[in-house]
Amino acid sequence: MYFYPYYFHPPINHVPVHSNNWNHPTEYYRNHYYPYERQQIDQGPNPYVVNIEEATKRNNNFRTTLWTGRHMQVTLMSIRPGEDIGLEMHPNVDQFLRVEQGQGVVRMGRRRNNLNIVRRVDDDTAIMVPAGTWHNVTNTGNRPLKLYSIYAPPEHPKGTVHPTKADAMAAEQGNRY
Repeated sequence: MYFYPYYFHPPINHVPVHSNNWNHPTEYYRNHYYPYERQQIDQGPNPYVVNIEEATKRNNNFRTTLWTGRHMQVTLMSIRPGEDIGLEMHPNVDQFLRVEQGQGVVRMGRRRNNLNIVRRVDDDTAIMVPAGTWHNVTNTGNRPLKLYSIYAPPEHPKGTVHPTKADAMAAEQGNRY
């Protein structure tokens, strides 16, 4: 029986480091190479390998932290048609976003009322947002906009999951008081 997808060839004599089942390599590869098949759990700060494109496309939550370390964080986002991430600025955090599916518009600028950088985004677009830059990404398509974001340093508490934008807004309002 062939346990692995045709395009994946497991390393010879590989000893699983974090396997829950040391005697069954299929379980190890399912948990470490295809973690989106199980519940998303923040894997940081442990070493972690993931197919980021597949994990991003399979995420249906507005925001899910995938990995949180001491100096960096990776989150997955799914923005519904017509929604946006919300105008925001991180004073001490650089941010990288990559669109894996869908289409939208990103607006950025140094002042909240002057977002003078406007670009269309779609599959494989990367967006770099320096600390102190106001920004927003809006889904202009008819299917969810799937993207992942890297924050340096981390922006959200480890293990954060916001199923909807309303949940994210409520959590952020709670953190401000």
